[in-house]
Amino acid sequence: MTDIVIGAGSGIGEAIARRLTSDSDRLLLADVDVSAAERVAGELGREVQVFRCDITSRDDLGAVADAAGPVSRLVLTAGLSPTMAPGRRVMEVDLVGTALVVDAFAARMGPGSAALVLSSMAGHFVPAVPEIDAVLDQPLAPTLCDDLAALGVDVDEAGTAYGYAKRGVLRLVRREAAAWGGRGARLLSLSPGIIDTPMGRQENEAQPVMAQMVDGSPLGRAIDADEVASVATFLVSSAASAMTGTDVLVDGGVVAVMAG
Repeated sequence: MTDIVIGAGSGIGEAIARRLTSDSDRLLLADVDVSAAERVAGELGREVQVFRCDITSRDDLGAVADAAGPVSRLVLTAGLSPTMAPGRRVMEVDLVGTALVVDAFAARMGPGSAALVLSSMAGHFVPAVPEIDAVLDQPLAPTLCDDLAALGVDVDEAGTAYGYAKRGVLRLVRREAAAWGGRGARLLSLSPGIIDTPMGRQENEAQPVMAQMVDGSPLGRAIDADEVASVATFLVSSAASAMTGTDVLVDGGVVAVMAG
C-alpha cells in the first residue's frame, strides 16, 4: 500500500511527509515544483518516489494514481493563497484541483484507507447562500467561475475567490464522504489558520489584519507547520477511524473568537 503527499515540497506538505515516512511501507511525494519535492525526498533517508504534479491536470493526477496503485493514506496540501495568483486561478487550483484529486484517487482508496484535503479557516467565514452553494457543489462544471460571478461573487478578487474555494472544499468532503464510506475509505478536510510558513508569511505581509487576528486569538500566536502536520497524520491514521466527512480547524481559536 502507498502513502501519498501532494504538495510535499514545502510548508505543511513537507512536514506531513516527514511524519509519514516513519511508518510508511511505500511513500510517494508530488508537487508542481518537482525540485522541491526531490529535496524533501532526499532528506528523508529512504527510497521515495517523486512526481511533478499540477493538480489541475488530469494527466498529471492519472500518472501519480497509476504509479501509486492501492493507496493507504493520501494527503493533499497543494494550493494557492490569495497573493500567489489571480482569483480565477485560485479557484481553479484550490477548489477544482481538489475535486480532481478526490475524483482521481477515489477508486484507489479501499477498506481502512483515508484521504485528507486542506481547506482553510477562510472557508468558515463565507456565509451560506443556497444558490451560491449549489454552484460550489459542481466544482468540475466548466462554467463554475462565470456562474459564481453571475450570482455576485467577485471571483476576480483573489481573497474572495480563496474563501469561496475553501468553502467549496468543505462541502465537497461532506458530500463525497458517503460514497467513500461505501468503499470502506474515509475522507476528511483540515482547515489551518494563520501558519508560520513561507506562504503564510507572504500573506501576513500583504494583509496586516492577519497579525491582529493572531493577537486576538486564544492561542495568541501563529501556528507552525509541524503542529498542523501532527493533526493531519492523526486524521489519516487508524486512531481516527471513526472520523469522516468532517472538517477539523487548526487555527488557534481564531474562528471561535471571530464567530462570537
